[in-house]
Amino acid sequence: MALANPLELNHAQHLVVHLVTEAKTRFGKPACVAVCDAYGFLIAFARADGAPVRSITISQQKAYTCARIGSTTTAFHERLLREGISIDYFCDPLFTALPGGALLYDSDRSIIGAVGVSGLAPDQDQLLANSGNAVISL
Repeated sequence: MALANPLELNHAQHLVVHLVTEAKTRFGKPACVAVCDAYGFLIAFARADGAPVRSITISQQKAYTCARIGSTTTAFHERLLREGISIDYFCDPLFTALPGGALLYDSDRSIIGAVGVSGLAPDQDQLLANSGNAVISL
């Protein structure tokens, strides 16, 4: 699968820096931000000074889950609840349904990657992740 407008390293790094800064500016807290490609492989990551250590893996798994499932982690969580199924049914131990993961799209609305944010309140993680497309706008 060749992407028309692949997510490049410079875009991913810009997004990571922007969201780490936004977390501190808007919410006064440090966060971890991970960006992966459309397959779920990590492209860029940052852990702000003082961000919880547990948020390293959580942010990466949020981005991974979005790319693999094709939805936000919030929508994935809602699906699990709605369908009454366990996350284990997907046979992928890296999946998470914690809020804070969102898809990234190119100008044709093709999925080019995903972003995961962790370290803030769940709704704040999701809010920042959802803003990712406006930051990279390919």
